Amino acid sequence: MEGEAELLSAWRRGDLQAGNELFHRHYGAVRRFLANKVDNDLEDLLQRTFEICAKGKDGFEGRSSFRTYLLGIARNLVLQHWEGRHRGRAHENIEEFAIHDLGAGPSTLLARSEAHRRLLEALRRLPLKHQVVLELSFWEELPGGELGEVLGVPEDTARSRLRRAKLQLTKQLNHLERSASAMQSTSDDLEQWAASVRAQLRAGSARALKP
Repeated sequence: MEGEAELLSAWRRGDLQAGNELFHRHYGAVRRFLANKVDNDLEDLLQRTFEICAKGKDGFEGRSSFRTYLLGIARNLVLQHWEGRHRGRAHENIEEFAIHDLGAGPSTLLARSEAHRRLLEALRRLPLKHQVVLELSFWEELPGGELGEVLGVPEDTARSRLRRAKLQLTKQLNHLERSASAMQSTSDDLEQWAASVRAQLRAGSARALKP
């Protein structure tokens, strides 16, 4: 398989098939990123992410991976989406609000189990900045450096944000639980739950790509 640098170079020379191959490789990652953060506008934001990428392909300098470049565009669109729906909070940082509190409709993700449902719901009850970094880590397994690239912050800042976000997620999961014994299992099983949901999301993305 051709490397992404070669595909990008060919795309810039006018090879549309090379551009389609790049999009195909990363369609699932972008869709997963958007799916738990917007509701009825998922398809619109997904399309706009790739349109912005296509228009700006000559400006991509290759200092990050193509995947993180796309995810950075998607993140900016999510923030613009919620800022647009809450113009009265223009003086506030929209990332400090949870999409649950911003009025998001039901998640477009289907939970395989009650445990998965709680995890997805807990993520949507965190400040958006925490939800974003957690889902990039859980779903896409981005290392600290790539997290920083998507978020536009230094790697140390991204790692620190991820640690704080995991603590907040555990607290939110515990809040959703009904018994003390279940609370302990929630904390212990967090990474296992994330891996299980990740596998489910990737399978769903693969199905979505099939004609």
